[in-house]
Amino acid sequence: MRNVELKLLEIPGSAGSVTRFTRFAVARFDSHELELYWLDAYGGGIFLPFGDTTNGDTTYGAGRYLLDTVKGADLGGDADSLVLDFNFAFSPSCAWDDLWPCPLAPIANRLPVSIEGGERKPGG
Repeated sequence: MRNVELKLLEIPGSAGSVTRFTRFAVARFDSHELELYWLDAYGGGIFLPFGDTTNGDTTYGAGRYLLDTVKGADLGGDADSLVLDFNFAFSPSCAWDDLWPCPLAPIANRLPVSIEGGERKPGG
């Protein structure tokens, strides 16, 4: 994990929503990178949405979440590292009900590979 310049972002979501986050670090694995965000709203916490080539096929079309510490999804780590276990990837609430607004995976976090672990799309 490497620190990056803090950057305030408004990430588009389902149902026309927009959620404010601060990008604070980038996680690296293999030859890929995923931006890490701090939720600036209601509960704070680390947030890691991602997309991959399974989206729309076997997983929710707009991506999944790997970390959302405001909801208790934290896989561990320390000050310089973070555990990324894609077996724990889960669908955002809007995958289950269109009335739930949720932030979607930004372009920076869309991986050009298939992540076969984790939750599959509803009904799939």
